[in-house]
Amino acid sequence: MTERPIGYYVHHHGAGHLARARAIAGAAAGRVVLLGTGIGLLGVDLADDRPASGTFDGVDSSVCRPEALHYAPLDHAGIRSRTAAIARWIETENPALMVVDVSVEVAMLARLASVPVVYVRLNGDRNDAAHLDAFRGAVGLLAPFHADLDAPATLSWVREKTRYLPGITTTRRSGSGDERTVLVVIGLGGEPGDGEVLARAARACPAWRWRVIGPCSAVGHMPANLKILGWVRSPDQVIADATIVVGASGDGLVSSILAGDRPFICIPQDRPFDEQRVTAQRLDEVGAALVLSTWPEPEQWPGLLDKASALRPVARRRLHDANGARAAAAWLGSLAGRCAGAREQAA
Repeated sequence: MTERPIGYYVHHHGAGHLARARAIAGAAAGRVVLLGTGIGLLGVDLADDRPASGTFDGVDSSVCRPEALHYAPLDHAGIRSRTAAIARWIETENPALMVVDVSVEVAMLARLASVPVVYVRLNGDRNDAAHLDAFRGAVGLLAPFHADLDAPATLSWVREKTRYLPGITTTRRSGSGDERTVLVVIGLGGEPGDGEVLARAARACPAWRWRVIGPCSAVGHMPANLKILGWVRSPDQVIADATIVVGASGDGLVSSILAGDRPFICIPQDRPFDEQRVTAQRLDEVGAALVLSTWPEPEQWPGLLDKASALRPVARRRLHDANGARAAAAWLGSLAGRCAGAREQAA
């Protein structure tokens, strides 16, 4: 008998959600079906739910929004379309399980449609009413990071319900990395990088080659040791090939850096629920990264690169599981089987 599919809802803010979903789907032998905005032929493409302004932080300003929801603006055609599309897919495909990465609204929709939900629990202080209701309604919580990185504020019952699965990435370690190469990673979730600021940092470190991936403004006079590469096809491989990586502390980037076993200079950015600052604080406390509060002045960079090079590899290596994607796929498959078995016994 053919196994029922596992749906995987992919949030469109930032690149980490899709990278994680693709890694799990790739390890799940075709059972996982992706649903999300802008994923095209990778799965079920959904209408965009962002406001007309194009800015999106996951929370709306509605005066009558229930506490169990974060983002439910009224009279939004895109939201009506995507809600209907998800409900139709659930009705026609009869999924055994729905993974939600991330949206409390989609988690509630799947739960109302009588589908067991696994909620992907990101880091940060998520003890608000909406998150806690989504956690309660889920049959399991998936944390794509090591338990030692969890926020101190996480409630005990939430921890007990969580399966910690670090290493959900396609990155692989690749030796010692290119000699004296600094890679700056600019993610999708924040502001573009400032090319002139990066150029000043590169000029202050002439013995290092600097590379930048992600959105970045132009440089008037490019130093010989700096290349701005923009978007690259295989960012995980570029990360694994660097000597030191500089970037924010979004879960996707942190996972790729740990998988690539690279020294990390972490500069967290403001995000809802303090996600990045909590992760950065924990990385600092366990000695797995050099954490800075702001972008350094140019003359500080040589010393910072020396400090990052001196970080003990064992501290970061213990936070990673090279089989993370396969472990996640196996856990989801097992959980889907248990949920289906429980329904058959109850019938």
